[in-house]
Amino acid sequence: MDRQRYLQHIGFAGIPQADLLTLQQLHRCHMLSVPFENLSIIYRQGIHLEEPALFNKIVERNRGGFCYELNRLFAALLKDIGFNVQFISGEIRARDGSFGAPFDHMALKVELDQPYLVDVGFGDSFLTPLKITTTEQQPQTSGTFHLEQEGETYYLERRNGDNRSHAKTLYRFTLQAREPSEFDGMCHYHSTSPQSHFTQRLVCSRPTENGRVTLSENKLIITEDHQRHESTLHSEEERRATLMRYFGIDLEN
Repeated sequence: MDRQRYLQHIGFAGIPQADLLTLQQLHRCHMLSVPFENLSIIYRQGIHLEEPALFNKIVERNRGGFCYELNRLFAALLKDIGFNVQFISGEIRARDGSFGAPFDHMALKVELDQPYLVDVGFGDSFLTPLKITTTEQQPQTSGTFHLEQEGETYYLERRNGDNRSHAKTLYRFTLQAREPSEFDGMCHYHSTSPQSHFTQRLVCSRPTENGRVTLSENKLIITEDHQRHESTLHSEEERRATLMRYFGIDLEN
């Protein structure tokens, strides 16, 4: 782990400490700098989960990834700084209301004064860690987040507006600590199965200071100050030029 190179890549300035302020800054910097993307799957480059391979891809080659890559490497950075980090399993809610299988999503739990949910690998989600508590709403620029609990299971909900707006459940999780290898089967499924949405549709997305930029197949969607602008790309050349312009991604690199 080249800590300084990683911190430089995500734009973190200062001396990191194993405290809440550092965790919040690291999480936000990572979200703003490293896109959520499945380009390695769509372009059949393969998914390689060894830490040196992840570091090379994300830091040295300025790429992103999906949860099994992003949260795995981010956990290595946090541990190197001195944080108490554990992997936890999430199950993403589908449009029909059902939930995915165990290990459908990799997230992190960080213990400080209380446990925090850390997740730089979900896409459009919270920019800074969430307290793992059901007693308060947690507003951020990307929405207001809240946790519900049934037994040992937590449900992550988001409202895009005030408390009267509809709450959307993003995923559910438990706090049981998991080993990274336990996610390998679902990572393989999501990166290879024709039934996985990751193999069906290209996505590359990251938040900005005042919105979000997303490439979805051949549509470029830019949101700024709650104003949405959408344009259509008409060739592979335009798609690759868009990846370079908005994400700094060169697929030949």
